[in-house]
Amino acid sequence: MSYSIHTGIRYQPLELEDIGKLADECPDRWWNQSLSLVNDCVVRLGVFHGEFHWHKHDKEDEFFYVIDGKLLLDLDERTVELLPSQGIMVPRGVRHRTCAPERTVVLMVEAATVTPTGD
Repeated sequence: MSYSIHTGIRYQPLELEDIGKLADECPDRWWNQSLSLVNDCVVRLGVFHGEFHWHKHDKEDEFFYVIDGKLLLDLDERTVELLPSQGIMVPRGVRHRTCAPERTVVLMVEAATVTPTGD
């Protein structure tokens, strides 16, 4: 599967971010857009349908929050199911993979230095 990952910051401070509209207009099966910087972190919007590859981030934690759909977060020892209004923080160094069995909209918060595809 190909990923459409956009790391350029889309919105400036105090600019309205219409996250629902962005998600609704997304034609891709696996899309990720950096929305804004908050201190040293970036807020990203993801629209996922399918499976990402196994990866980890050696220096950064990562937070996932489901807006719509269902996100499965595979870890080496278990799988966590996230439904709307649920989130989870994956600590740095933990190998993981996300999988969306249906179209799923996710907000992610992570250090601005993170490489979305892993280290």
